[in-house]
Order: sequence, then C-alpha cells, then structure tokens
Amino acid sequence: MSFCIAIDGPAAAGKGTISKAVAQHFGFAHLDTGLLYRATGAKTFEGLSPIEAAQTLTAQDLERDDLRSADAGQAASRVAAEPAVREALVDFQQAFARREGGAVLDGRDIGTVICPDAEVKLYVIASDEVRARRRHKELVEKGEEITFEEVLDDLRERDERDAARATAPLKPADDAVVIDTTSMSIEQAVAKVIELIEVKLG
Repeated sequence: MSFCIAIDGPAAAGKGTISKAVAQHFGFAHLDTGLLYRATGAKTFEGLSPIEAAQTLTAQDLERDDLRSADAGQAASRVAAEPAVREALVDFQQAFARREGGAVLDGRDIGTVICPDAEVKLYVIASDEVRARRRHKELVEKGEEITFEEVLDDLRERDERDAARATAPLKPADDAVVIDTTSMSIEQAVAKVIELIEVKLG
C-alpha cells in the first residue's frame, strides 16, 4: 500500500522531529526534503552552478556532515528559489512519496506541489522566537559560534525568501491541518499528529 504524509512548515517549527517520530511509529519511510536542497546548496560551495548541483545529486551527498550548518541552510534557501533546481528534484521526491509501505515527507512545498494528493497534509508552525531558540541550541551544541539574534535574523530572512519565491512558495495547502508547536512539548506534538493520521488510516 502507498500512503503519503506531507508535513510542511518553516525552519525549526518541529516538522523534522515530528516526521521522524511519525515515520518510526507507523513503520513508514521518511524523507527530509530540505536535505536535498541543503546538499544541492552545499555542492555550490565547490563551484558548481545550482542546476548542475541538483542534477548530479547522489545519495552520498545527503551524508555530508556540513548539511546542518547555518551556511548550508542559507545556500539551500537560495538554490530552492531557482525553478530549474526544484524541477530537477521533483521526480526523486514524488517517486519516494508513492513507494510501497507508506512515506512521510517533510519540507516546504510537499502538500502544495510535490504531493498535492497526499492522504495527510500538515503544516507545522511556531513563533519566530521559539523557533530561533530551538535552532540556536541545536547549532551551539554542534559547536557553532552564533548568537541567538543572528539565528533569529537568519530564520526571518529565510522565511521571507521562501514565502516570496515565485515557484512553490512556503505556504500551507488549502486542506492542510495547521499544528502550532509554540507551547507544545515534542511528545504532545507527535501524539497529536499520530492521532490525526490514525483517523485517516481508519
């Protein structure tokens, strides 16, 4: 059986953590589509054009250890604004979404562009300050020297660019369920999402 769960939302709202937990709970495959863009962005550091980077992307590129850096995040947002890059990565994502045994995809345009027919569509949000606090903690724990204010500015800049781009802007699908994790623990958010999915699975 193929059953697709599309989870979208801005950076550090909790969609990645929720997606992993949900995939594990139901035994579904999980794809963090943001990693595709981070890996494409990271390859541009080596002199490749964004479109060359997207067209030559391999599974190995998704294993790079610099993909969670702030630089890779900004590069991801820049390359994602290019329609040709998005086009090059669509087939990969759509094939993954319809694999046997169910799939969870998280990103910024899964419910609107990649899988508009997904059985479950969620849009995960949180306040700017809470998201910046979460991301700052994550980066500091990895040894990055960055201030809370820099992270907050970075997130807002990315949100603005992702929402304003002409191709596949960041926005909830019309039929997506919005989950606000601002005052939720991760356990509460995961439990709520599992409950919603179980209803759809019948």
